[in-house]
Amino acid sequence: MTTQEGDEKTGGMPPEAGKTLLRLARATIAGALGLPAEFAAVPDWAQQPGATFVTLTGSQGLRGCIGSLQAHRPIAEDLRANALAAAFEDPRFPPLGVSEWSQVRVEVSLLSSLQAMHFDSEESLLAQIEPHRHGLVLTYGARRGTFLPQVWEQLPQPREFLRALKRKAGLPADFWAGEMEVYWYTVEKWSEEQTPKGKGNG
Repeated sequence: MTTQEGDEKTGGMPPEAGKTLLRLARATIAGALGLPAEFAAVPDWAQQPGATFVTLTGSQGLRGCIGSLQAHRPIAEDLRANALAAAFEDPRFPPLGVSEWSQVRVEVSLLSSLQAMHFDSEESLLAQIEPHRHGLVLTYGARRGTFLPQVWEQLPQPREFLRALKRKAGLPADFWAGEMEVYWYTVEKWSEEQTPKGKGNG
């Protein structure tokens, strides 16, 4: 079973998209772990360019989250690469092990295109942010950070959301510079409803 949250700006995936993408992500990781994995044929819509994020949640909370901010390869290829990266290459966690796999819940997000935000102060930027809908990308020089819209569940206030995003980008929470760039995007996401053991934290 899956749960879905969508937005029209991601392009309107077919009804079976969530199940297909979740199965592909799970099979990709299972196969890399040396476990049985069933791969179905990739549908035509999944061969179109798209940007995805894969989020893994274990019994203790977040277990990995890696993705692409802009479409640069087919959806299915992007998803497979990000599923492997979330499981084995997220620098915040050790590589996923076979013993944990049965407790992991998979979530897949498909991103809209990035939309540049125009502002001349932090207040004008905050006024444009739509909580629980916008994901944000913040860049300043070589520094960059992003929060998916799902992060609003932990940081529901726009000011705290933005401060935490600055810290994620390696900047002080109260940092401000005219050269800073911020982009918003939306996602269509699908989640496995629950883990076989323990409780996930999406």
